[in-house]
Amino acid sequence: MDAAEQNHLLPKKKKSETEDDKRRKRIVAGSLLKAVVRPGGGDSSPKDADQIIYHCTVRTLDGVVVESTRSECGGRGLPIRDVLGKSKMILGLLEGIPTMHKGEISMFKMKPEMHYAEKDCPVSAPGNFPKDDELHFEIELLDFAKAKARSHHQNQDNSALIASDDLGVIKKILNEGEGWESPREPYEVKAWISAKSGDGQVILAPKEEPYFFTFGTSEVPKGLEIGIGTMARKEKAVIYVRKQYLTESPLMHIAQDLEEVHFEVELVHFIQVRDMLGDGRLIKRRIRDGRGEFPMDCPLQDSRLSIHYRGMLLNEDKTVFYDSRIENGDQPLEFSSGEGLVPEGFEMCTRLMLPGEIALVTCPPDYAYDKFPRPPGVPEGAHVQWEIELLGFETPRDWTGLDFQSIMNEAENIRSTGNRLFKEGKFELAKAKYEKVLREFNHVNPQNDDEGKVFGDARNTLHLNVAACLLKLGEWRKSLETCNKVLEAKPGHAKGLYRRGMAYMAGGEYKDARNDFNMMIKVDKSSEADATAALLKLKQKEQEAESKARKQFKGLFDKKPGEITEVGSEIREETRTIEEVDETKDNDGDDEETQEEENTATVSTERKRKWSEKAWPILKNVMVQIGIQLCVALLGVYIFQFVSARFT
Repeated sequence: MDAAEQNHLLPKKKKSETEDDKRRKRIVAGSLLKAVVRPGGGDSSPKDADQIIYHCTVRTLDGVVVESTRSECGGRGLPIRDVLGKSKMILGLLEGIPTMHKGEISMFKMKPEMHYAEKDCPVSAPGNFPKDDELHFEIELLDFAKAKARSHHQNQDNSALIASDDLGVIKKILNEGEGWESPREPYEVKAWISAKSGDGQVILAPKEEPYFFTFGTSEVPKGLEIGIGTMARKEKAVIYVRKQYLTESPLMHIAQDLEEVHFEVELVHFIQVRDMLGDGRLIKRRIRDGRGEFPMDCPLQDSRLSIHYRGMLLNEDKTVFYDSRIENGDQPLEFSSGEGLVPEGFEMCTRLMLPGEIALVTCPPDYAYDKFPRPPGVPEGAHVQWEIELLGFETPRDWTGLDFQSIMNEAENIRSTGNRLFKEGKFELAKAKYEKVLREFNHVNPQNDDEGKVFGDARNTLHLNVAACLLKLGEWRKSLETCNKVLEAKPGHAKGLYRRGMAYMAGGEYKDARNDFNMMIKVDKSSEADATAALLKLKQKEQEAESKARKQFKGLFDKKPGEITEVGSEIREETRTIEEVDETKDNDGDDEETQEEENTATVSTERKRKWSEKAWPILKNVMVQIGIQLCVALLGVYIFQFVSARFT
């Protein structure tokens, strides 16, 4: 028996029952009857998840019109638009419409339980509706199409797309677009736009030129923008927008009685505009499309880039301070990303470019030349603009298939780059280089003991390099954890002990730091000089901490327990730096005593606990550094009375 036959015999996964399925089970024979008034076309009928557009006229059995969507029957001429399985519908239509064909008109005779008299009917009956009567529902199915959830990937079957969760915006694709990218804030969009009301009245005629707007600036109705946000370049679609999404905009006035608008849109083009920092300061604006698909074909990883660029000051004259085509003899600039060789804002934007793309980048000084060597003519604090053309790029060498020595050579080259960046003070970039090699090392398998030793030593070195970067970045706990990776594998690793000792010292854990430095000397006599220097530095740190602690808690341990309150008042101002003081109170009150009482009342148990937690490490270091030998019970009394006095 082959795999196909075996799969055929496997039990099929049972589809979960929906609420509509449960409702259908309650249908009684004879409660819903259908008579075809006019046949429709084709063989297909709407199914669950299809958008259906239909007219509905409800009559009594005597032919009196109760309500209708048709203008000739007193309605507004606006057809109903629902999505089977998603919209709330009366049971008779939920069961009857899936039996119809496009263009068909049918009469459904419904018992009360098939319309609004159904138990727990999800749709409320209109005012004065005879919900307890047997009625005729005349339905004309105008159109239906598959409605899919919103996605960046466009449909291939001219189906409808649900662009909002409440079905207030649905798009029907008329002509497929190109690519998968869709506009979003703050892209610049150019599109042909016309609009009709739900009853077919033209409310926005086509213009002679495409409409141009910036996405996310309320220049078009909200629902239209939601729909356009699902379109690809050169796509043509109808976007159905209900009243709740018809907001006022420069594009058109929205009349109060408009219930729905059908926008016909052809997305001519859009310009990718990216707010790189999210605060509007560093903006990348694509002015010529590149080759390939965004972002898969961008140099997201560290690569060798080839570019031309022109740099301008953001002054009235747009003064050009550099043009690679002129000043570099028309030779492109080549640099490796991830090595700090160009300003940070420049590199951030080039990583999101396609080969052949031209982009205009507006950059603030802190991401331009305030932290990078300034070219001649660029003053301090200058905002700049770069026009960048990405000619191409080369991705890093793939390690797959390389022999062990070649892999180690590649790793050493990257580590050397990281070392250079570390010496230049670019600790984040250096850390990224070390971590890149460590990730690659996850796929390296040494074949013998010699290779295993070389590989293990290299990996330990990289971990300790990462630890050094973390320490420079002020993350001593993470540095500690990274050192432990080395020491767990090799407890006597002298450099690992040194790095961890430095991390302990940075965190104020002086005893643990001293233990690591002393252990260095025991395991490796050649590290004695480094360990001795570290111990000297540790002693200086301890003396500084002791001096600071004595000053901060001056008199605390010279008082008797009953005098703690006075000490608390003396150091009240000095200890404000370790307390999260609530500055949010309204200070506009007239009665100072009342204000003080209110402030006192807001001091919660939680706040006391947090202050105590922050004070305890300092108190502990004071006791350790100045060598005060107090019994535990007496110390508890002191601390309790001090904390209590602090909040009385």
